[in-house]
Amino acid sequence: MKTLSVRVSDRIDAELEAESRARKLSKSDIVRERLNNPKRSKQAVPRSYQDITDLIGSIDGLPSDLAARKKHYLKITGYGRKRHR
Repeated sequence: MKTLSVRVSDRIDAELEAESRARKLSKSDIVRERLNNPKRSKQAVPRSYQDITDLIGSIDGLPSDLAARKKHYLKITGYGRKRHR
């Protein structure tokens, strides 16, 4: 097997690193797989999710159960009620 060095953008490196950790494979194995089967290696996660993954958990001070109890928190903050003028 021959060796090839390639430079990739920070975004691609981050994607490879994340997939490498998730699948417990080396980045080289993932690149080889993508080069051998480019159509099969598409991720199942929609692109919109990939765009916001760096934002998850980035706001301090929010309740830990916010996703599960969003209606409760919207109600207690008064969201959706008519404001007095």
